Amino acid sequence: MTASQDARAYWAVIPAAGGGARMGAAIPKQYLPLRARTVIEWSTAVFLACDWISGVVVVLAQDDARFASLPIASHPRLITTCGGAERADSVLAGLLCVQQHCANPAQTCVLVHDAARPCVRAVDLLRLRDQADAEHGGLLAIPVTDTLKRARDGASVETVDRSTLWRAQTPQLFDLSQLINALHTARARGAVITDEASAMEAAGHRPRLVQGDESNLKVTYPADLALADFWLENTP
Repeated sequence: MTASQDARAYWAVIPAAGGGARMGAAIPKQYLPLRARTVIEWSTAVFLACDWISGVVVVLAQDDARFASLPIASHPRLITTCGGAERADSVLAGLLCVQQHCANPAQTCVLVHDAARPCVRAVDLLRLRDQADAEHGGLLAIPVTDTLKRARDGASVETVDRSTLWRAQTPQLFDLSQLINALHTARARGAVITDEASAMEAAGHRPRLVQGDESNLKVTYPADLALADFWLENTP
């Protein structure tokens, strides 16, 4: 870690305003039960357990009536705010909340994490903090190992070179002000923002890819809950 990084404060932003339609559940997937907690409690607790993270902002839907009833909601380092229609809108709302509450916005970095990734480990957060580029930020990611095919009309027409391809995970860590500016610019251009790194890339940054772990899965489909249960049981 560089001296400039040593002086920085770190906050986490967890966008949780979506419903997770692909899960097909009666409630938003972040509130599904997982090993005596909800998914979002697992996703949030790891950040609150890190004493180097100053605060956690959870971004909720306007009509969310569930989060306030969770034990984690009363944690003294946790703040909630309301999000928007798209993930990028919710992330931006969370960043602006951090800007209002942090001691020094110019020296603050944010870790943006999916509410539906309940298995991220504290050791991975530390690796991201220590290996992220001081200027360009970074993100947890996994090199692609499967053979990739390009399809046309349902048929395989080409094998794609996988040597430079990675699967992006979260958290993704960036300078607070830089990320706010990048999201504002991308939104003004009407750009499709699939993750925070895509907004930063569009702004000319080159975020560092930091080795993640397969256990840090995103709960998207019903079968993912059983897999998350397995990782929580078997990962130190």
